[in-house]
Amino acid sequence: MKTLVHVVRHGEVENPDGILYGRQSDWHLSVRGREMADEVAKWTQGRDIAAVIASPLERAQETAQPIAALHKLAVQTDPRLIEAANIFEGKKFGIGASTSALMKPGAWRHLWNPWRPSWGEPYREQIERMMAAIRNAQSLASGREAICVSHQLPIWILRSAIEGRPLLHDPRKRICSLASVTTVVFSAQGVITGVEYAEPAAHLLRPKK
Repeated sequence: MKTLVHVVRHGEVENPDGILYGRQSDWHLSVRGREMADEVAKWTQGRDIAAVIASPLERAQETAQPIAALHKLAVQTDPRLIEAANIFEGKKFGIGASTSALMKPGAWRHLWNPWRPSWGEPYREQIERMMAAIRNAQSLASGREAICVSHQLPIWILRSAIEGRPLLHDPRKRICSLASVTTVVFSAQGVITGVEYAEPAAHLLRPKK
């Protein structure tokens, strides 16, 4: 019997100043982010969820809570699901933005190797810890389904590794929207047989008319 591990990206964070919050604590879901978390919980209704596991960061824990409540489970914490480390954490960050940390010459010395990457946690380390986390979730679910709440970059790098995609990429082209679900499918023998993708909260991301 196959096992499904649903790797959920957390919902929208209250961040009006556009700070790269990274691994900093005390960043919480916005009102819309909580709505997104509720939508993911609805998406899991009727599924055979055996475990709900989250990154230790507040935004991931808050996304996991309504899912766990629906299935009458406790949220387990796995530090391997945490956001990728980044030298620009705590600063304004954005490609092309005049106030971005990237526009300051002092930042350029960190950008010499995009393949590693030189500004943060190596991609290979992200793959190793994320793979270990989903393998743990697979063992806990064993023929059922598990939820792992994590963060965009580690999720995308995990999926890229599974699907054989180059790790060097344009961040704007990641297929991992807020509150999205990247599902890793394991066979009865524990072999990864595919990846599925869903966006339960997509309607909340559309501009209001």
